[in-house]
Amino acid sequence: MGSLFRSEQMTLCQLFLQSEAAYACVSELGELGLVQFRDLNPDVNAFQRKFVNEVRRCDEMERKLRYLEKEIKKDGIPMLDTGDSPEAPQPREMIDLEATFEKLENELREVNQNAEALKRNFLELTELKHILRKTQVFFDEQEGGLGATESMTRALISDESIRAGNAMGPVQLGFLEKTQEPEDYLPCFVAGVILRERLPAFERMLWRACRGNVFLRQAQIESPLEDPSNGDKVFKSVFIIFFQGDQLKTRVKKICEGFRATLYPCPEAPSDRREMAMGVMTRIEDLNTVLGQTQDHRHRVLVAAAKNLKNWFVKVRKIKAIYHTLNLFNLDVTQKCLIAECWVPVLDIETIQLALRRGTERSGSSVPPILNRMQTFENPPTYNRTNKFTKAFQVLIDSYGIASYREMNPAPYTIITFPFLFSVMFGDLGHGAIMFAFGLWMILKEKPLAAKKSDNEIWNIFFGGRYIIFLMGAFSMYTGFIYNDIFSKSLNIFGSRWKINYNASTVAENHVLQLDPGGADFLQSPYPFGMDPVWQVAPLNKIIFQNAYKMKISIIFGVIHMIFGVMMSLMNYRYFNDKISVLTQFIPQIIFLVFLFFYMTLLMFIKWVRYSAANEGRFSESCAPSILITFINMVLFKAPDEIEGAVCSPWMFAGQSFIQKVLVLLALACVPWMLLAKPIHIMKSRKAALHQPIMPVENGDAEGGLNQENLAQAEHGGHGEHGEEEEMSEIFIHQGIHTIEYVLGSVSHTASYLRLWALSLAHAQLAEVLWNMVLQNALKQSGWMGGVALWVIFAFWGVLTVGILVLMEGLSAFLHTLRLHWVEFQSKFYSGLGYAFTPFSFDIILEQGSSGPVDGGD
Repeated sequence: MGSLFRSEQMTLCQLFLQSEAAYACVSELGELGLVQFRDLNPDVNAFQRKFVNEVRRCDEMERKLRYLEKEIKKDGIPMLDTGDSPEAPQPREMIDLEATFEKLENELREVNQNAEALKRNFLELTELKHILRKTQVFFDEQEGGLGATESMTRALISDESIRAGNAMGPVQLGFLEKTQEPEDYLPCFVAGVILRERLPAFERMLWRACRGNVFLRQAQIESPLEDPSNGDKVFKSVFIIFFQGDQLKTRVKKICEGFRATLYPCPEAPSDRREMAMGVMTRIEDLNTVLGQTQDHRHRVLVAAAKNLKNWFVKVRKIKAIYHTLNLFNLDVTQKCLIAECWVPVLDIETIQLALRRGTERSGSSVPPILNRMQTFENPPTYNRTNKFTKAFQVLIDSYGIASYREMNPAPYTIITFPFLFSVMFGDLGHGAIMFAFGLWMILKEKPLAAKKSDNEIWNIFFGGRYIIFLMGAFSMYTGFIYNDIFSKSLNIFGSRWKINYNASTVAENHVLQLDPGGADFLQSPYPFGMDPVWQVAPLNKIIFQNAYKMKISIIFGVIHMIFGVMMSLMNYRYFNDKISVLTQFIPQIIFLVFLFFYMTLLMFIKWVRYSAANEGRFSESCAPSILITFINMVLFKAPDEIEGAVCSPWMFAGQSFIQKVLVLLALACVPWMLLAKPIHIMKSRKAALHQPIMPVENGDAEGGLNQENLAQAEHGGHGEHGEEEEMSEIFIHQGIHTIEYVLGSVSHTASYLRLWALSLAHAQLAEVLWNMVLQNALKQSGWMGGVALWVIFAFWGVLTVGILVLMEGLSAFLHTLRLHWVEFQSKFYSGLGYAFTPFSFDIILEQGSSGPVDGGD
């Protein structure tokens, strides 16, 4: 079989590369993505490897690119992404890239520093402009015609009404010590700006520290100012503080410094303030011009960098990935050849050799690379080829556990069984159509949606499983058509097979309608496809009818699904040539499952075919025996209870009692068969091996050393512990656990499939409740108010339908379907003890956004 049904055949190869050609060859293998390298230096420190300096250089280049990316995003400049992946640059191109990134970073940092200095100067000039404007208003409020000193004196001794409006209380300017000179009592002031939110605390601190001997006036700056350090918009206020003496001056300045208030010089004379204001406005205009030119230059630098940033990231990450991979290699004694070990798919060896040849030609080397297959007892990695359609289903299987090497892969069968079992639980034509449309939209918009590369985890899960959602919706529409269920209502496409008129005489007058298949109302012919819509108006026995149908269907699907799983185990045994497991495990397992549970499903079909709703004859509905009671009596070897009346018979067919006893006895005989046959065979084989003569070892060590074959076996035993024989007691215990698990699991797994019936019933009932309790209230209203109510209630009903019945119920059905596949189906044949094939691939590295750790670990 191909790799679709089981993993690819892998082989361990040894690769010899000339040092000059190693970089180019690894680059070609990275583009190919088919080689998984092994670390041949597991004990070497990360900082002692050969190419650690090159990896560090790549880290430094990535840091510079991230800085450029942050600056580009800050300015909102779109980055060009052509979707192409450039080839990995040659080693000599690293110097040019480093020089380019260094030049861009230095230029950008210099521009940013200049811009920040200019913005800081602009902020200071702007604050000074507001101070000159606001303080002029403060001084103009005093009486005119006074000198500057007298004006400030009057400002200090203004009336209480002015003081009360400035939240500083009545003026109580004290006097300094009498020992000071008279000029120390001259009034003075300071002016500055402070953040608006700090102003109340600033006022309180001034009042308390200066004991009320200061006078503060403040005014808000209406427009926000830009902080040059981070670009945030802040609101500030202008203040002016009047006081007397140098002691208060020192105290006021310390308080201003503590609150990070910026002080500015403010001339006392009005003419000086006007002259300074004119000079400030001139300088602001000049700064605006210089700032504009600086921003234009910065923008041009970032626009030029944005055109190549994506490609630069790709190149640097590819270089880093190559050197990280080269750190996994070994150097030969001549220091001229690199030696690597790698897992490769057998079918792709020629493709890999062609890639190595291309890399050698690119590097200009004349020594061809050598790729040798090696013999090993290690378990190879598991590699299943997938495409964008099968990848999602393979992820579902791998979430349970990576398949063992060359084990049957359940993913191809899951493509059909998973959406089908989901639809059995989720069957509704309307809800399935919503899911189908959502999946189809994601498939049709696949490329633009994938290009957005969203970081939303929930969206990525939905988008990754778009084909699963599409199929689940399509299958749900099919089963919804079978159930004849669309938003809890039915479609009468082919006409009912019952003589019932949908009018007042039948529906309105019969609040609880019951359908009797044995009566004259039934036309004795089935509905052409799915369920008859008349069951929708028969609430008395609608649930009874649907329960009987869905419960039996669930058991039938479950038994067939489990039998298919056991047949998959046969495929594994045949592939691995394990004839003993076929005789001691597969045959008793299939006999046990078929003779008990498949026989029960046959009884369901016999009952459906032979018995009818007619009230006369031995095959009437009244004579039909219960399948469950029949199965219980069969296992207990108990005869069924006789049904009253000579016409009825407790048996469905002739010889049923004898056949059932034979089937149960054969099924019970399979239990010790599974329990003892394989351990006894292993024990006999080991005894026979002890009596085999010991063959002489050629080319071996004279003191009992190992030859190449024994050495490989010893290595294999060291890795997987398969080289040592398992104790017989452990074999018996393991086989006993396996037997008990299978026998009890056959019962519990069969019952587990009843979740198909339970969730289907719950989904239909929830849809019906939502219709009757929400949308039906709007449909019953008439007039224009009814139209408005229908518009509002329909929106509410639609939100509940999508949120509860599609999303929540869909998630519930999805998880139950996942459990049926992981436990009930895969437990029959799937061990899941392997490890994934993780090739060196640039596509995977770029998708993850990094090229892995520097230390060269696995």
